[in-house]
Amino acid sequence: MNIEAPSTLQELTMKSLLRHEALAISVLQKLPKAFFPSLFKEAFKSRHMKILTAMVAEWPFSSLPVGALMQEPDVVILQAVLDGVDMLLKQNVHLRRSKLRVLDLRKMCRVFWNVWPGIECGESSTGTLSEEEKENDLPRYALRQRLKVVTDFFLNVALDKEQAYLLQWAQQQQDAVQLCCQKVIICDAPEQVFKMVLSTFKPHYIEELCLSIHWTPRELMCLAHCFVQMRNLHKLHLARISVHINNAIYTFEDREKHITRFLAQISKLKYLQELIINDSYFSSEHMKQLFRCLKTPLVSLSIKLHKFPSSDLKHLSQCHGLFQLKHLNLFSASLFNLCPTALQFLLKSVADTLQTLQISNCCIRDSEHGTLLPALSQCFQLTSVYFYDTAISILALKDLLQSLANLCKLTKEHYPAPLECYDDRGHVLVNKFENVCLDLLNTIRVKRQPKVINFATKVCGKCSQRCVFNGKTTLCHCHKQELVKPRN
Repeated sequence: MNIEAPSTLQELTMKSLLRHEALAISVLQKLPKAFFPSLFKEAFKSRHMKILTAMVAEWPFSSLPVGALMQEPDVVILQAVLDGVDMLLKQNVHLRRSKLRVLDLRKMCRVFWNVWPGIECGESSTGTLSEEEKENDLPRYALRQRLKVVTDFFLNVALDKEQAYLLQWAQQQQDAVQLCCQKVIICDAPEQVFKMVLSTFKPHYIEELCLSIHWTPRELMCLAHCFVQMRNLHKLHLARISVHINNAIYTFEDREKHITRFLAQISKLKYLQELIINDSYFSSEHMKQLFRCLKTPLVSLSIKLHKFPSSDLKHLSQCHGLFQLKHLNLFSASLFNLCPTALQFLLKSVADTLQTLQISNCCIRDSEHGTLLPALSQCFQLTSVYFYDTAISILALKDLLQSLANLCKLTKEHYPAPLECYDDRGHVLVNKFENVCLDLLNTIRVKRQPKVINFATKVCGKCSQRCVFNGKTTLCHCHKQELVKPRN
């Protein structure tokens, strides 16, 4: 028999307050500070909107990360919270108890809520808004007095109800609060939608931008105009960039001109640290221009292109903006087939700074891997390497392991199962896989003791899992089922 633990005095008090809404609101100014988070979460969970509104106005902490509790769009909750902000703004600043300075609407968990029992909010995140003000157009006194409202925007074809309400409220209160949007994802949002958002939430606060768009040249240029204002942009993700043209209005030359102008704006992003390119439908000439535009040294570069012309790799290897990279991620089936010497040159250029290297979905031929390995062996700052889903023979993989043997800072290593571990139909030969991987592991242990090392097969097409060897074998679900099947 399960016996429930008796409620604490605090829990009994909280239940009583939630049953008597008027009483709860009247005692907020006398309520102990430590009581606020638990009561707020319970009021949120039981949807006591008037209590939520009153608590926002009386919030005794500098930050209220309410977005962590709003994992699903909820315009009613949002309205209650913003009503509390309205109430706070109308109060006499000298009489109010509230210390609220930041209202965080981002839907990511905060450590703040984890220290109080109650609602769980998924994965924890320690990400917080920088205390340094990024607004240069306002005097310091005005910045100190204004409440900061922080959010992210995922812009699709149309705004959802929560986004529309927040935007309407922000337009009304933009002179009274400091509106900060740090992350924007634009997924085929029409011109009027992103213009409306970026005219209210000023572009210079944006630190991360993801673009997945199929636009006309006019729409692309409209964004480029905003792009230049994003002077604090640190991370740019070009997930999909394509331009469609009406032949009756635009010529092919018009299309090229607009893409060129768009790419030219990247050179003005003085604080750009991370660039991700993923199937962006750029021509080789565009890629050449993009890499030439990178004047500021990047910290991280990730490129995932199924077609990677050798000319693009040459432009990449000659880009001076990449010579201080700490993180490099390359995904392309054709990468090594085209220009191994270009990749060798790039690795030589970043040998003094590179900390993590991920090369996946590639083919390393026995005749080519020797070109790459000398450069890899000089990357002494590497702490993590990842080569999953790369086609490689046992011989080539042994040479790769030997080239990395003297890299003493390596803490995480992920290698692919060699081609010899599969039959002609691509099925994993489990016994062969175990024996080969054990031999490879022993090859490394002769030189050093690896900390975290895994050898893995391709992802199984049926169960979406891998067979992994890290000293012992973990089979995918399908191979586990094969082992327990009764034999006739």
